[in-house]
Amino acid sequence: MDTVIKSKSKKIKYATIAAVVFLAFGMMAYFSFSKKKSLNVNESELLVKTVSNDYFEDFMVFQARVEPLNAMFVNITEGGSVQEIFAENGTHVEKGQALAKMYNPNSELNYMTQETAIIEQMNNLNNGKLNIRNQELALTQDLLSIDHDYNDAKRLFDMNKRLYEKEIISKNDWNTIQENLRFQQERKNNIQLSIQKEKQTNQIQISQINRSIQTMEKSLEILRSNKKNFLVTAPASGNLTSFEPILGKTYQGGESIGKIDVMKGYKLVADVDEFYLEKTAVGQKGTVDYKGNQIEVLVIKILPEVKNGRFQIELAFIGKDQLVLQQGLSFGVKLTLSEKNKVLVLPKGQFFSDTSGKWIFVIHGNEAIKKPIKTGRENPDYYEVISGLKSGDKVITSSYADFKDVEVLNLTKE
Repeated sequence: MDTVIKSKSKKIKYATIAAVVFLAFGMMAYFSFSKKKSLNVNESELLVKTVSNDYFEDFMVFQARVEPLNAMFVNITEGGSVQEIFAENGTHVEKGQALAKMYNPNSELNYMTQETAIIEQMNNLNNGKLNIRNQELALTQDLLSIDHDYNDAKRLFDMNKRLYEKEIISKNDWNTIQENLRFQQERKNNIQLSIQKEKQTNQIQISQINRSIQTMEKSLEILRSNKKNFLVTAPASGNLTSFEPILGKTYQGGESIGKIDVMKGYKLVADVDEFYLEKTAVGQKGTVDYKGNQIEVLVIKILPEVKNGRFQIELAFIGKDQLVLQQGLSFGVKLTLSEKNKVLVLPKGQFFSDTSGKWIFVIHGNEAIKKPIKTGRENPDYYEVISGLKSGDKVITSSYADFKDVEVLNLTKE
């Protein structure tokens, strides 16, 4: 009996069909996964700008307020409670004018105690000087008495010398007279030497006492002057501002209760974003618009302490001392951070907040393709382009909030 043999051509046929089907599915999957994610967008809803080579000026714009060029704080010297107020906030005051009076019973009692002690010490020193003078006077009186005794002895000696020579008096009496004169002479010499040394010592003591008294008088003068510290006075002439003491409220010594604006010129004070801290330097120039004229200003001080994301700078007007300004007036300042130079620039737009300047949509015909870029400096108008774009490129600068994950935008005219 014959055996039926199946044809091999059918197996090859089935294998070929399977391979073709598998390859078709593979290609479909490849194209499905490799195809870029796109989105149709109406071109009229987009803001399109052109990249160009242009002069780039690194500058910033901010608001600054007018303040007096010089100001002095009104500080409390002697702490205490406010007893009286003599001036009002916003008024003009003269240097030395009384503004307020403080009261501190403990300090006043301390001043009285110190004053009494100093006066007592001065009295004791003056009494010491008086005692020294009295001692000198007593020695002088002793010298007068001794000098009198010496003169008597000398007169007796002279008179008896002739009598002795004529042998009228005995040798024994003559010896007694000589001895008395010698004694009175030595006595007189000793008291004179003692008085001389005593006067020298007393002069030194009196000089020291006088210096001590002068020191105490200065201390007393300072002490009495300090008692006037309870009266708060204006340290300079000008407008009194921020002066709002409260009756009965206690303030500490050294605490400021106001400020005096010395109206001799003006300055501008501004709070600037901390982004510009490293870019700002003393000596940088800028401009403000004043009654239609551009007036130059100069950075004179930078306070680098950052508060709430901002730091403070001060600017002075250049060569404009006669400006009639009002405190609190605000100016828009354009501050130049670098010189102009020609670079590739990209106009600013909302896209930057969505991309952080790392990529942008570049238009090619009817499509906008996502492209990585790198930006550098910026000013209120432009970003400096470091790489990724060329002059003439048209880019979308409006918000990317609706297509952050899209790689291609199909632009439609609808």
